Amino acid sequence: MAPQADAEERRLDEPLWQRVASKLSFLRGLPEPDTARLKDLVVLFLAEKEMHGAHGLALTDEVRLSIAAQACLPILNLGLDVYHGWVGVIVYPGEFRVQKEEVDEHGVVHTFEEELAGEAWPGGPVILSWEDVGMTERGYNVVIHEFAHKIHMDGGATKATRRHATAWTRRNWRKTLESAYERFCAEVDSGEPTFIDPYASEHPAEFFAVMSEAFFTESAVLARDWPELYTQLTLFYSRIRPARPASQTDRSVPWKDPSGFLRSSSHAVSLCGSDAGRRGAPSVGVSCQPS
Repeated sequence: MAPQADAEERRLDEPLWQRVASKLSFLRGLPEPDTARLKDLVVLFLAEKEMHGAHGLALTDEVRLSIAAQACLPILNLGLDVYHGWVGVIVYPGEFRVQKEEVDEHGVVHTFEEELAGEAWPGGPVILSWEDVGMTERGYNVVIHEFAHKIHMDGGATKATRRHATAWTRRNWRKTLESAYERFCAEVDSGEPTFIDPYASEHPAEFFAVMSEAFFTESAVLARDWPELYTQLTLFYSRIRPARPASQTDRSVPWKDPSGFLRSSSHAVSLCGSDAGRRGAPSVGVSCQPS
């Protein structure tokens, strides 16, 4: 397979697809028609986006296809236009170090370095750690995480999608996410063990991205423990059906964060700079209280 070949070919090497898909357990619950649509979307994604290996990483067909399949799952019912305006995907062998700036409550700027598993820039590239891409355990998926950021940063949905948003409201979206975020922060600060990575407590945008990971890779648990949030994410992602989803009847589709909740500055912790990064696999808790 030539991963960035002409989109007109519209074909994937089937043995390669089967090999890649067998390592992504969350794809097994997709109905056959959805799998066929996902493959078509992956071909277009590979033709449109440019992937580059960093620090000597060789981008094999399997690497490209694995990333593309996971990146396209969230937009299966939204379309590739959601990822318009940028082309680059940079892949490191493992976690990479970035320089960050943070302003404290006294207005002093602090510069520090941080190791990340993934990062997404508005209008710019998605950066991934291939080691973390391979960590496809349930509830953790760095590709879905970073591309969820790209959806609320850059894409959202096309004008055609917006015409179908009649039953979905800004008020319901903001109310549900705000309530769920506050509940999650309270659980993290109380020291309660959480199935969801505590990193989600750092900012509403991180909460959305981490919950999107859970939506696509551990939907049954998300539907059980966070039913209202699951419903809103189902509407947001246009009723994509992960394994054993909660029953839904509305096919409404929203566009990018119309309530402004994901960009809210009223919460204790804000994003460093204009990017959104993903730390490594879940480990220690994070406090929602300002330091």
